[in-house]
Amino acid sequence: MAQLKTTQSNASVTAFLNAIEDKQQRSDARKLASIMRAATGARAKMWGRSMVGFGSYHYVYASGREGDWPIVGFSPRKQNLSVYIMPGFSEFGSILEKLGKYKTGKSCLYIKKLEDVDQKQLETLIARSVKHMRANYETT
Repeated sequence: MAQLKTTQSNASVTAFLNAIEDKQQRSDARKLASIMRAATGARAKMWGRSMVGFGSYHYVYASGREGDWPIVGFSPRKQNLSVYIMPGFSEFGSILEKLGKYKTGKSCLYIKKLEDVDQKQLETLIARSVKHMRANYETT
């Protein structure tokens, strides 16, 4: 079975965030890290080369494949901030209605900049996502 490429590392989150070239995106990434730290109580860790994650959970698929992944995290991409909401969005429709300007993938919330969304709604989404993960998975 193939090994996961994205695993937790000892790389410096601070150095990673400081290296973000765009000033607005660097500021947004720091604010997002603060929101996620508050929601999880966990320190940020680098996952792979470009993901900042908080806490972790262990998953096992029906196929037998298993691994560890952050409870919540983000990656500052060129086009947007990718926010990883691991339970997906089916439980969070009422929050999304009030969130603002964003796009979603299966478990990704794509935001161009934090000022495009209601910060309180984003904080609620992240906190409820973390609560869901802790209720349904073995987490650290």
